[in-house]
Amino acid sequence: MSDSTPRRALVTGIANERSIAWAIARALAADGFELALTFVGDALERRVRPLAAEIGAGLVLPCDVNSDADIAQLFTTLGEEWGNLDVVVHSIAFARREDLMGRFIDTDREGFRLALDTSAYSLLALARGAHPLLKAAGGGSIITLTFEGSRRVFPNYNIMGVAKAALEACVRYLAADLGPDGIRVNAISAGPIKTLSAAGIRNFRDMLRFAGERAPLRRTVSPEDVAALARLLATTDGSGITGQVLPVDAGLSILGI
Repeated sequence: MSDSTPRRALVTGIANERSIAWAIARALAADGFELALTFVGDALERRVRPLAAEIGAGLVLPCDVNSDADIAQLFTTLGEEWGNLDVVVHSIAFARREDLMGRFIDTDREGFRLALDTSAYSLLALARGAHPLLKAAGGGSIITLTFEGSRRVFPNYNIMGVAKAALEACVRYLAADLGPDGIRVNAISAGPIKTLSAAGIRNFRDMLRFAGERAPLRRTVSPEDVAALARLLATTDGSGITGQVLPVDAGLSILGI
């Protein structure tokens, strides 16, 4: 790829200006990427469009990842507008509020299905849709976001921990499938960050305070810390990295307690 060839990235999951996905979008825009952003519903569209304008994102497209038709239309549009794609950022997770409280054992079948479909299967669905466009670019990078709750029990994380574990397994299997086409797949495991989605976790402030007091660096991390690693994974600087879960948590995950 020559230096004059546009680099193009799809960023999903921006909820507002505090979203990790928004920090990643800004980092990629600053690095010269053309951007497409997605939204779900009118309320999020009203939030995302001004942010897209702020960084010059030329495409703002609807996509509900629980809908195969929406995903197909998203990549049809990207194919028509761009013809290829270099980066996909998957920053999507959801579970019902009641499934993030109480006991995990009380999660019903529908709550389990919804969390796994939205938070884990969506990566597979987006990767499958993006595959032809990434391949047309000569390879690329798929980046998703996870959390240490996939490996250790965090109070009030419950079904989301299971969904993140499934997401990380998807990363490994997708990396194996797509590697021959030069497509890398990685996850960033961010430490606790105050975002809109984190607000759904009861006692999240206690988790944030604990992280700041106990992490080896004695601080929490910011969306910009995560975005710095995402930028590396999105570019040729990360060309030898695939199938990995990479922590950005000020060292919190190395502690035994």
